[in-house]
Amino acid sequence: MLFNVLLTTLTTLTVVRSQSIGGSIVGPIVPGTTGKLGDAPITENNPTGVTYTAFLPNSNTTNIRGFVSGTASNNGTGVVFTVSLTGLPPADLGPFLYHIHDQPVPSDGNCTGTKAHLDPYIRGEIPPCDPTQPETCQVGDLSGKHGNITGNIFFTSYLDLYVSTTPTSNAFFGNRSVTIHSSNTTRLTCANFTLAAPPSPSASSSSPYSTSSNGTSSPLPTGSGFSGNPFTGNAVGHFVSGGAIVAGLMAFLL
Repeated sequence: MLFNVLLTTLTTLTVVRSQSIGGSIVGPIVPGTTGKLGDAPITENNPTGVTYTAFLPNSNTTNIRGFVSGTASNNGTGVVFTVSLTGLPPADLGPFLYHIHDQPVPSDGNCTGTKAHLDPYIRGEIPPCDPTQPETCQVGDLSGKHGNITGNIFFTSYLDLYVSTTPTSNAFFGNRSVTIHSSNTTRLTCANFTLAAPPSPSASSSSPYSTSSNGTSSPLPTGSGFSGNPFTGNAVGHFVSGGAIVAGLMAFLL
C-alpha cells in the first residue's frame, strides 16, 4: 500500500511549479472550471472607437519592444486586440505568456507591482485556462484564451468578448497593465494601458468577427470590411519538487 501511494505521488506530483505573484500553474486543463462568481459575461455596449494601448518601454534589461492595443469592436461587443512584438528572447525561454494584470505598473517600474491577473470572477489560475471555453478563464488571461507568444517577432489580432472599454465594468482594462512572461512565468517586461483614441460618435451595425454559440469568435474572410488596424522586473518563482512531497508522506505514514 505504501508503495502504491509513493508511486502515485511520484507520477502526479513530480514537479509542482508556482509563482509568487500573478504567475501560472502548470497542470492539466479541467474543462468546466470557472470562477467562484460564475462565467465571465460577454461585454456589450462598449463605447466604439475607444482604444487603449500599452507601449513596452525602451529598457536596457530586455530587447522586447512593441505594443498591445485593445479597441472596442464596431458593434460594441467585446474588444479587438492587436499584439505586435519584436526582440523576444530565444525560443528555449518560450513560449511566452502575456496577461492583463490587475494593477498598473508602479512608478519604480517593477513588474511585480502589477500584482495578479485581472480576475473579477475569482477564477484563479489553477487549473489552466481552457481556450475552448474562454468565458470560464480569467478575464485578463489573454494568452490562455488566444494562444502564447512564439518566435522572435510576433503579431496577432483577435476579438476578446469578455474584456471591456467601459470604465464602470469590472472587466475594464484601460487603467491596468500588460505583463509578458517567459515560460517559467518570470516577468520580462510590462507597460500601462493608456487612452489612445476618443469614443466614436456612432456605432457601426456590423462586426468584423463571427461569433459561435459558445462565445468564441474568429475573423470573417477577407472582404468583410475589417481593416487591421515599463518597466521591467522579475517575479520570484518557487519550485517544489515531488521528492519533498513524497518525503513528507513517508514521514506521516511511518
